[in-house]
Amino acid sequence: MRLVPAAVTAALLALALPAATATAAEARPAAGSRSGAAYAVPGDAVRITEGQVREAAPGTPLLYPSVTSCLTVTVRLAGGGLVGAHASLFQVPGELRSDAILPALRARVGHRPVRSVEVRGALGAWHPGYLTRAIEAYGPDEQVPVPSGPDAEGVARAVARGLGQPRARVTVADVPDGDLLVR
Repeated sequence: MRLVPAAVTAALLALALPAATATAAEARPAAGSRSGAAYAVPGDAVRITEGQVREAAPGTPLLYPSVTSCLTVTVRLAGGGLVGAHASLFQVPGELRSDAILPALRARVGHRPVRSVEVRGALGAWHPGYLTRAIEAYGPDEQVPVPSGPDAEGVARAVARGLGQPRARVTVADVPDGDLLVR
């Protein structure tokens, strides 16, 4: 068996994964192209892929592509804007781990007033502890917690605590696999 050098693997991953620094304009489908989604994706939607935190101005939607085993966290600002995070069970190379998502989201929101926080995704795949200690943080001799089923309340408490928001401001919903558009 021939091993592929790490540099080649990294280069292939870089080509296969969307750029972390893509702008909203870069996320637009090409003119005349069709989106794979069952709905029209606005050309100005801010695309947030796994391990990213991004922001949309008032009136601009967020697009979370390929939400399968992920959680999305959308902060609705009192001023009308949206700040979102796409947490992945396993770290995407070059992006944030699940235990770094909430601190990064909290920093991006800053001291702006928050109207609400919406958590959507594959709830059954997530143990609330993954938001404070990523799966990758466990050593070979440590037991990684495994969810026994969807824990909406546990995830809501973890998100509220991580964002410094009241628990009552956080809603959680399990959603089917696919792209998630938040307006």
